[in-house]
Amino acid sequence: MPHATELIAIIALGLVLAFACGMLAQRLRLPPLVGYLLAGVLVGPYTPGFVGNSELASQLAEIGVILLMFGVGLHFSIKDLMAVRTIALPGAIVQIVAATAMGGLLAHLWGWGIGAGLVFGLALSVASTVVLLRALEERQLLDSDKGRIAVGWLIVEDLAMVLALVLLPALAPSLGGTGDGAAHHVGDGNIWLTLALTLAKVAVFTLVMLVGGRRVVPWLLDQAARTGSRELFTLAVLALALGIAFGSAELFGVSFALGAFFAGMVLAESDLSHQAAADSLPLQDAFAVLFFVSVGMLFDPGIVLREPLSVLAVLGIILLGKSVAAVAIVLAFKHPLGTALTIAASLAQIGEFSFILVSLGLSLKLLPTEGRDLILGGAILSITLNPLFFVLADRATRYFAERPDLAARFERRGAAETAVTEAPKPHRGHAIVVGYGRVGSTIAKAFAAWDLPYLVVDRDRRRVLDLRKDGIEAVFGDATAPGILEAADIGEARLIVIASPEAHTARRLVELAREANPGIDTLVRTHNDGERHYFEEQGVGLVLMAERELAFGMTLYALRSLGLKEGEARIFVDSTRVESRSAPVEAEIDHGAPELRPHKTGVVES
Repeated sequence: MPHATELIAIIALGLVLAFACGMLAQRLRLPPLVGYLLAGVLVGPYTPGFVGNSELASQLAEIGVILLMFGVGLHFSIKDLMAVRTIALPGAIVQIVAATAMGGLLAHLWGWGIGAGLVFGLALSVASTVVLLRALEERQLLDSDKGRIAVGWLIVEDLAMVLALVLLPALAPSLGGTGDGAAHHVGDGNIWLTLALTLAKVAVFTLVMLVGGRRVVPWLLDQAARTGSRELFTLAVLALALGIAFGSAELFGVSFALGAFFAGMVLAESDLSHQAAADSLPLQDAFAVLFFVSVGMLFDPGIVLREPLSVLAVLGIILLGKSVAAVAIVLAFKHPLGTALTIAASLAQIGEFSFILVSLGLSLKLLPTEGRDLILGGAILSITLNPLFFVLADRATRYFAERPDLAARFERRGAAETAVTEAPKPHRGHAIVVGYGRVGSTIAKAFAAWDLPYLVVDRDRRRVLDLRKDGIEAVFGDATAPGILEAADIGEARLIVIASPEAHTARRLVELAREANPGIDTLVRTHNDGERHYFEEQGVGLVLMAERELAFGMTLYALRSLGLKEGEARIFVDSTRVESRSAPVEAEIDHGAPELRPHKTGVVES
């Protein structure tokens, strides 16, 4: 098969099978990630049928890693981490050490070397960001104390794994590996010199990104945004993510993952980050799926039959060892038992970073293929069982809530007083104006005249910058893209004004606004009777059709010109407006102004 055809085949079959298996997993109430891994198993060398090119799959997986880490950097928040630092920082570090020690001990019992035990233990210690965030979202826990602690905990774990990805290539020769996969060989075999030079390069790269990158990266994206071209902006996002990842590996010897992470992190401080995340999300999702497919291709399902006790031992560390350690740590820091159980359930699985560590461990000749299969098997099984752990955590929480005396035996004194306080929302009870054209700007000026709180969401970068210069709060981005309405605090808003003329955009915005804030009031602009009728059926607060409102305005003037009193003319126009809203759409034929009915004075005749 020609090389180009092999590339198309692995992408096409990988995505098709991932979709089919992901849908099956969703129907079984399992995370779609399980289906993606299963798709990889089906096209891998250990199952009959088509066998994909693993080398091409691994290169596609590298792109997935870069985009995944870019996304992690975009969502990295120093403020969120600082809010839960007293529990997340020591808790994550202690759990990583505990899980790594348990994994290393298990590897030692199997006769593996120190390097294999280290990689194996680290891979078992870190939970999946994707699985955790989706689990918290499904249970509406992201904005709770439990959710913030779990996310902060995972941020620390991710940072620790990023550091591990940097140091492992430098330490590989001393740990029994070959050092292949490291960016360079330095130090003439002196581990301390090698480590010092590696850390020095990382420090220089970090300094360059935090000082220079913090200015250059947002500036480049701002220039692309000012063009008004969505394609150029999306291309700029992807070019920066992939370009910085590749350049960091070539110039500074750091991993693609670290370069992409810093690219996202420096961009996260810009107001462009929400739109950048939204534009890169589809490609990130697609290559992330291919990453999981490529990982599944490496898994030999026969390990479950050949080494069932080993698989159970690995699963025991992930589900029980990490959970017990998490509960003990959270309780030791005087948090409630319910919080401890939820965090334990959140972290009782492994995912993306585990796979990245497996790939690196294999390339450095540190981890045996058996370790790869055991880790992948543990990941698939733990992700599959993770929803059950949340159910058990909820039941246990209710059980102990009904028995406070029993819960008090586990909790330390003052546990109920140590909950993380929720940061106040910057906006509350405000209006969101989507689109600052002729219609949106008029409404916004009315808000300003009455000193009513509002902010603007607009896709025009120049317009957003001009609004900010005038002291008006504005969010740059497509309001239908993920994260944009959240940046405008849609959950706390009282009203959303959709001044955009596109019908499909208005429909989507109404759906998104109500998902985030079911009680929000809505004001929509439309241009045809069909859309007006649709929105009225959906219970939208007010739907205005530009041409009809124009006709009503002209009718009012015409009636006054022909002698009607202003009050009578307004009553007639208002009643006609109400009748037009309630009339069936099939009966409405727009002939311009409504016909004038005979008036009792006889001044106006139809």
